[in-house]
Amino acid sequence: MTNQQLRLIYVGRDIELRIISLLVRAAEVADEVLFIDLGSSDRTVELAEEYGCQTLSCSDNEVTAPKLAKLLSESNIDNQYSNLLIYISDEWKLRELPVVVNRSREGWDIYIAFKNSVTNQDVIVEELVIGSLEIDHMFLSPRGLDEMAKANSMTSTLNFPKHLRVRVIESSDRITLPQRESLATASRFAQLFYWMLETKHPLFLFGIPGIVLFILGFRLSGNVVDTFNELNSVSIGVTLTTIAMTLIGLFAMMVALILYIMGKQVEQIQSQYDLQKYDDKTI
Repeated sequence: MTNQQLRLIYVGRDIELRIISLLVRAAEVADEVLFIDLGSSDRTVELAEEYGCQTLSCSDNEVTAPKLAKLLSESNIDNQYSNLLIYISDEWKLRELPVVVNRSREGWDIYIAFKNSVTNQDVIVEELVIGSLEIDHMFLSPRGLDEMAKANSMTSTLNFPKHLRVRVIESSDRITLPQRESLATASRFAQLFYWMLETKHPLFLFGIPGIVLFILGFRLSGNVVDTFNELNSVSIGVTLTTIAMTLIGLFAMMVALILYIMGKQVEQIQSQYDLQKYDDKTI
C-alpha cells in the first residue's frame, strides 16, 4: 500500500494568496495534486487551473469525510491513487506538510485527524460519528475511499469492515517554537533589500551606487575648488577624480533608470501578447 501513487488534495476557499505556494510544494511530494473548492469568491480556482491543477467544486457548507469521499469517487479521477486530504484553514501552515505526508506511508486504509471544538473533554473514539467530525487532514487508500464513500450520517469507526486498518485521532495542537527573526522578515525595508539582492534589480545594482558616487563627487568638488588655489599635478588629479566620480555616479543612475524602464516594457509586451505562456509551452 505504501508503494501506491499519492494524490494530495487541498480543501479550502479564498486562499488565492497561498494557493500557488501550496501547489508547488505539493508537487514535490505527491504524484498528483487536486484542489476541492468550497465556494471561493476570489481567484483561487483560476490560479489553480492556470497552474495546471485539477479542481473540483463542493458547494455544501458542511464538509464531512463521507461527503468528500463521495465527491472523489463520483468524479472522473483515477481511483487507484491513495488520497491525502488536507483542509487549509487560516491556522494551517505549509511547514506542517511533511508531517502530514508521513500518514501516507504508515499503511492505513482510513486515517482521520479531526479538530475537537470542545476543550477539556475526553473523546471516546469508538463512539464518534464520522459525519460529525471537523476534518483537519485525512488519508484514504483506494479501498478506504470506497468504504468512506458508502458511509452515512450515523457511521462510526466500528462500522467499517474488520479487514481495513482504520484510525481516528484528535488533531493535536501545533507546537509553536520561538523562532529568530530573519533578515527577510525583520521589516518591510529588509524584505525590499532582500528582494533586490535576490532579483538583481537594476535600481539596486546601479542606482544606489550611482547615487552615492554622485553625492560624494558633488560634495567633494566644492571643497576641491575652495582648497586648491594653484594648478599643479596634485590639484589637477584630485579635481579630475572628483569630476569622474560625479560623472560615473550620474551615468550609473541613468543606466539604472533605463534598465528599469526597459524591463517594465518587456513585461508589458509579454503580458499583452501572452508570450510568457508561449515560452512555457515551447519548453
